[in-house]
Amino acid sequence: MKAEFVKSAARPDHFTGEDLPEVAFVGRSNSGKSTLINALTGQKRLAKASNSPGRTQLIQFFLINGSLSFADLPGYGYAKVPESIRSSWRPMIETYLRVRANLCLVVLVADIRRDITNDELLLIDWLTQYERAVLVVLSKTDKLSANEQALRMKKIRKALSFLPPERICPYSAKTGKGREQIWQSIGGIVQDFTKPAEE
Repeated sequence: MKAEFVKSAARPDHFTGEDLPEVAFVGRSNSGKSTLINALTGQKRLAKASNSPGRTQLIQFFLINGSLSFADLPGYGYAKVPESIRSSWRPMIETYLRVRANLCLVVLVADIRRDITNDELLLIDWLTQYERAVLVVLSKTDKLSANEQALRMKKIRKALSFLPPERICPYSAKTGKGREQIWQSIGGIVQDFTKPAEE
């Protein structure tokens, strides 16, 4: 797989072109979002994963195999990020999610060990209103036993019962479990998005 960083941007007039289908990645700063992008592309240093959550403060664009675009959005909800910076992210992120014509899927990355927050529920609802497809990836499954995973999945699926079951995917960056399922979901949604409309 060929994957390369293209540019960082904060305003629509600085975004990349809209000629390729695009997948956006959102989530709390410590959810494992950048790590997931690196694992999906097979490149350990493509997206900047850091031990200091909140490092990514712009939208990062990546080109995948010359035919797909990834967008890594700033993480949210981390207390150590100054309020002045956090407040500037919201309009940037909302503008991107609202106006981006080639955005075909939003991947929400959430730590399986934590309950889905009200902010995440509101985000999913907001995306649904704008008819954006959503895939919830539950990261860090390797940190739980099989029984603990099953209990967490049951609770989270209940909280997200309005989503189709296939739109909720457990994942481990350490073992790679779930990677194929995520790519299958991305591929199916991209294919539907780029399918010519019937006359």
